[in-house]
Amino acid sequence: MAITHNLGFPRIGPKRELKFALEDYWQGKTSAQGLQQVAAELRQLHWRWQSNLDYLPVGDFSFYDHVLDMSFMLGHVTERVTNLGGQPLEQYFRAARGRAPGDQNPEGVAPGEMTKWFDTNYHYIVSELNSNSAFSLQVDSVLNQIEEAKKIAKPIKPVLIGPLSYLWLCKVTDGSSKLDHLNRLLTVYLQLLEIFADHGVEWLQIDEPILVTELDEQWRKSFEPVYTTLSRVNVNLMLTSYFGGLAENLPLACKLPTAGIHLDAINGREEIVKLLGHCSEQKVVSLGVVNGRNIWKTDLNSTLDWLQPIAEQLGDRLWIAPSCSLLHVPVDLNLEEKLDPEIKSWLAFAIQKLEEISLLGRALNQGRDSVQHELQQNKAAIESRRNSSRVNNPDVKARVSAISQSMGCRKSAYGTRSEKQRQAFALPSYPTTTIGSFPQTREIRKVRQDYKRANISQSEYVEKIQQEIAHAIQEQESLQLDVLVHGEAERNDMVEYFGEQLDGFAFTQNAWVQSYGSRCVKPPILFGDISRPQVMTVEWIKYAQSLTEKPVKGMLTGPVTILNWSFVRDDQARRVTCNQLALAIRDEVLDLERAGVRIIQIDEAALREGLPLRRSQWQNYLRWAIESFRISANGVEDETQIHTHMCYSEFNDIIESIARMDADVITIETSRSQMKLL
Repeated sequence: MAITHNLGFPRIGPKRELKFALEDYWQGKTSAQGLQQVAAELRQLHWRWQSNLDYLPVGDFSFYDHVLDMSFMLGHVTERVTNLGGQPLEQYFRAARGRAPGDQNPEGVAPGEMTKWFDTNYHYIVSELNSNSAFSLQVDSVLNQIEEAKKIAKPIKPVLIGPLSYLWLCKVTDGSSKLDHLNRLLTVYLQLLEIFADHGVEWLQIDEPILVTELDEQWRKSFEPVYTTLSRVNVNLMLTSYFGGLAENLPLACKLPTAGIHLDAINGREEIVKLLGHCSEQKVVSLGVVNGRNIWKTDLNSTLDWLQPIAEQLGDRLWIAPSCSLLHVPVDLNLEEKLDPEIKSWLAFAIQKLEEISLLGRALNQGRDSVQHELQQNKAAIESRRNSSRVNNPDVKARVSAISQSMGCRKSAYGTRSEKQRQAFALPSYPTTTIGSFPQTREIRKVRQDYKRANISQSEYVEKIQQEIAHAIQEQESLQLDVLVHGEAERNDMVEYFGEQLDGFAFTQNAWVQSYGSRCVKPPILFGDISRPQVMTVEWIKYAQSLTEKPVKGMLTGPVTILNWSFVRDDQARRVTCNQLALAIRDEVLDLERAGVRIIQIDEAALREGLPLRRSQWQNYLRWAIESFRISANGVEDETQIHTHMCYSEFNDIIESIARMDADVITIETSRSQMKLL
């Protein structure tokens, strides 16, 4: 009998209930008790949705971030937070946000650094290590959740970040080695596992996602002694990795003395045979057979074709699950009442992915006939998407096939064109400008909302946005900036705004995904071949330019950023999709140039976010990502100045690739990194 389980569920709530409860608490509109009540209700709801599975995850819920939760459970909290006293929940939000409700110091304290969780768009709070770092177990929160989960009357599986991944995710502030802290940390993990055993926990999911990265020998050698120590406790450990295959770490992971091992079979399916060959005949093998990071339906029939022989080989040693936590997808597709029905039939959000796991389990355990109707429906949806003319546009495919190397090259080298631009713009030696968007005020949002709801006419909408543009121009001229921007009052989001005007994108009402804390995003769904049916920005920029003698930048989001901040197709290479985006942006760039806009900024804020987890794969990604940017930007005349902008990421190790973009002006955020990039 194959066993079904889940690695984690979205915390934010189907209608962002946690977001609103958090913000009410931070603003003093509700009490800590009220916040805890909302959290408890959400956990019960989430467990009920997962009750068709054999094991329920516990401890995957978080008020802000699961890595921060782990730090508090381990008693590993910086002194600047704890020295101010207060209840644990107050200290928790002080670490996350720099302040807690009721703090007397309006400036608060420095919050923990925030960075991306591996190669996802989720952010975690980075814990700080120094030679004085100490650990002391604080386990009440997860034990309370274990007691809550027992009300569902299903077996439970607590979820922890493993000790080595936890240390790897920390930052050292005094030059000491992260692994110097391992023995003290391991002592606390042992105490934690013993407490779980005392509370009747049978299985524990222990996440070590660093196993899908390239680890140096010192880190690799640390795994066996750590897990030999942890295996002494009477709890079955499910060693869990995700976001990639195990590659050279596969033999190491298989020989660790854990009761089970989870492989991300979406990204590492080719490793399954090797995994089975390395695992002992007693070890449970969990396969992540449903994509936990994207929103497309699983091809259940195809999955069963390759999974069934494995099930016959392993019997009850086979567990099936999503590839990773469902934290990275929206909660419920059924909330999308306005989404095109055909496109909707191709999708699966978190609840629907749980249904897919349950269906696969029933098919393996009871035979395909037991779910024949569901499998037929799934087959019809898969074939509908595969054959849809809305997905496949021969004209777009032909245009991508016709891309030539020359399309990515400027007419002249930088030295030649920079002199032409110097003469054309007559800017001072050190020109001043701003990045692009002015604040999105409540009034601006209301104008856009009124227009979408047809409460105001198109002419009224244009007039109000033009007033905002005029205000932005006036402010910049009063400050004597040299190169101006129009302020982007018409844009709801730097990706969604463009996606709404491109063929091949779909948009949702409630498909929110947590980015961090109460911050949620609603990524566009890139479902088909991309084209630009009409100009997107030209009229707004032309209007702004008509108000001033100074140059106004055309403002565009680059193809790589649009790709990395969308739910993308899984039926063609990301490189191909990015080239389609590049051609659409190229069309807009050329239309801006024809309209007299001679400075054009193409933002690539997410360039680095697409880097694979393994450094050995970086160059392939950077090759096509830079190529796509160059295709979008480099069709212009020498006198047209191309800017790019990128921010809030570590760019030092790809600075040579950034240079290969061949932009005329590069603006990189450095203030939060104390100018280290310079």
